[in-house]
Amino acid sequence: MNNTIKKISFAFLALSMSLQSCDKGFIELNTDPVKTTHAYPSQFMANAFLNAVTANMNRNRSFTNELMQVTVSIGEGDGKVFRYDFRPSWSSYLWDQHYKQLMNFKDMYLTASEGIGLNRSYQAVALLGQSWLFSILTDTYGDVPYSKALIGRDSLILEPQFDKQQDIYIGMFEKFEAANQLFKGGDALEASSDPIFAGDVLKWRKFSNSMYLRLLLRIAHKADVGPDAIKKIQEILQDHPTEYPIMSSNSDAAVLRWTGQGAYVSPFMGTRAQDFRATSLASFFIDHLRDWNDPRLHIPEYGTSGINRLGIAPVSGNYVGVESGYAAGNAEDYTKLSYFYSYDQNAGVNSLQTEPLTGMLMNYAEVEFIKAEAIIKGWISGSAETHYKSGVENNIKLWIPNWTLPVQDYLTNADIQWDESKTVAQKMKMLHLQKYYALFMVDMQQWFEHRRTGYPVLPKGPGLKNNGEMPSRMVYPVIVQSSNPTSYKEAIANQGADLINTKVWWQKPE
Repeated sequence: MNNTIKKISFAFLALSMSLQSCDKGFIELNTDPVKTTHAYPSQFMANAFLNAVTANMNRNRSFTNELMQVTVSIGEGDGKVFRYDFRPSWSSYLWDQHYKQLMNFKDMYLTASEGIGLNRSYQAVALLGQSWLFSILTDTYGDVPYSKALIGRDSLILEPQFDKQQDIYIGMFEKFEAANQLFKGGDALEASSDPIFAGDVLKWRKFSNSMYLRLLLRIAHKADVGPDAIKKIQEILQDHPTEYPIMSSNSDAAVLRWTGQGAYVSPFMGTRAQDFRATSLASFFIDHLRDWNDPRLHIPEYGTSGINRLGIAPVSGNYVGVESGYAAGNAEDYTKLSYFYSYDQNAGVNSLQTEPLTGMLMNYAEVEFIKAEAIIKGWISGSAETHYKSGVENNIKLWIPNWTLPVQDYLTNADIQWDESKTVAQKMKMLHLQKYYALFMVDMQQWFEHRRTGYPVLPKGPGLKNNGEMPSRMVYPVIVQSSNPTSYKEAIANQGADLINTKVWWQKPE
C-alpha cells in the first residue's frame, strides 16, 4: 500500500512539473501581438450614434408623428397616440435605449481623456452626445437621473437621484461650453469611425454650438434663467460668432445617412412593407404641402409623374389626408387615403424606408428659424424675413438640392410670404409652421417645440381623449418605480404627479 501511494505521489509530482514547464510562454504565445487590448474612443462613436438615432427614429414614427399630426394610425381600440391615448408601457423604450448609449458616450469620453486614446475632439463629441441624449430624456420625462446617472458601475450607486430639469439644463450648457473649447484643439477624428461628418472637426463644432442654441432658446422665457440664456444667444449669434461657429449651410446638417451597407441599414427597413404603408398621412401635414404646391410633393421637373421626394402616395392623383383625432368607430372611412410608400425596388418610387435623410439629428433650416425668432423677440438685430426665407429655402433644398425656383416666388405663390407689419404672435405662428416641416424626422423636436410655443396650431378632432390637451410628457417607466422607489417618489414630490399632463419645468408658468 505504501509503495502504491508513493508511486501515485511521484506521478502527480511529475505531471505538475510537466505542466509548469509547458506553461512557460503560454500567455505570450496566445497573445495577438497586433490586436490591442485597449478600447479606443473611435470604437464607441459609431455604435453610440447608430443606436441612439435608431431609437429616435422609432419613437419619431410611432409617437411624435402621431401626436403632431404628421400621420394617423388607422384602426379602432385603445392606445391610439393621435388621440392622446398611450399606455405607460410606451415610456420604457426611449429611457432604456438612451441610458445605454449614454454609457457608451461616457466610456468614449474616458478613453479619450488619457493614455493612448488621448484626443480632445473625441472628448468633445462625447460631451455633445451626452447633452443631446440627456436633452431628449429630460424634455420627454422632466426630472431624470443626471449627475449620478452613469456611475453605478464604479460607485455602486444603483438608485440614482433624479436631478431637477433646471439643473440638468445648466449641466448641459457647461458641457457645450467645454466641447466648444475642446474642438478648438483640432485633434483629428477618424473618418471611418464617424458616421455623421466623416471626421470633419469643424462641422462637429458647428453642430455642437447649434444644438446649444436650440436648448438656450427652449428656456429663454423662464424668469430665473432666461436673461442669461438670452445673453448667451446674443453672444453666439451677434457678439462673438467666430468663437461659437454654427451651421451655415445644408452641408453642415447633422445626418447619420443610411447607405444600405453594413450596419447602416435604416431601422425602418425592419418594418414589414404592409405595416409601413398602413399608416395614413394626417390632413394637417399633407394639406399644407398640397395647397402650397410644394416641390417635395409636386416635382415634375425633378422626376417622373407619381414620384415625389417624400415618398407619399396620392389618392386618385391627389393628396388627401386623414383628420387626426377622428372619433372611434369611423376607421373604415379612412383606409385608402395618402400614405408613405413602402420600399419596393421594382416600383420606381421613393420611400422613407430607405431614405438617407431620415437619420436627422439637426439641420441648417432649424438654425435659420432660431435666428428669425431671436430677431422677432428683439434679442438680436437683423432681418427676420431674411432668415425666414433662408429657412424655407434650405429646408426644401435639403430634400431637393437642385430646386431652382426663387424662394420668394414660392412663398408668394403659396401665400406664405413674410409680412413685417404682423404682430409678434402672427409672426411666430407663420415662422413655426415652417419650422414644423424643418423638424420633420428630427426625433421628438416637433413635440418639444409645440409644447414650448403652442405652434403650429393643430386642429382638434372629435375623438381626442385627455380632454383634448396635448400631453406634456411621458410618465416614468414602470421599472423605474420599482427599482428606484425612493428617488422616484422624490422626483414626483418635486415635479408633480407622474401623469402625462404634468408640465416639465420649462413648460410651467412663472
